[in-house]
Amino acid sequence: MGNFVQITPFMHVPDLAQAVAYFTEMLGFTVGYQQPGYAYVEREGCGIRLMQNHGDDGAPPGNRRFAYYIDVRDVDALHQELRPKLDQLPPGDVFGPVDQPYGQRELLVLAPDGNLLAFGQAIRG
Repeated sequence: MGNFVQITPFMHVPDLAQAVAYFTEMLGFTVGYQQPGYAYVEREGCGIRLMQNHGDDGAPPGNRRFAYYIDVRDVDALHQELRPKLDQLPPGDVFGPVDQPYGQRELLVLAPDGNLLAFGQAIRG
């Protein structure tokens, strides 16, 4: 069995409540997790991470236009695999792996074009 599970994109939205309502009421998604400024909606194993946009701080052109969340089974194993290459990146372009308060262990990598790749696994318990 491979390590990668799925990719769930972040979607920056101007009104989080409206977006959650649209996905749940219109498209039949369920809310897997929600906190101020963030919601994870899913349907049949497909998920989208909704992020509240505050003006230009969400996804301005040329600055992390997109963030891709890639679910993996073992983020630490992936980090060890990639570490020789990650160590060659500029300081600040790699963060983690680190346990997040929302139940994920994550490794963040900033791509040269400004896109953010977030590799994460669910923390058990």
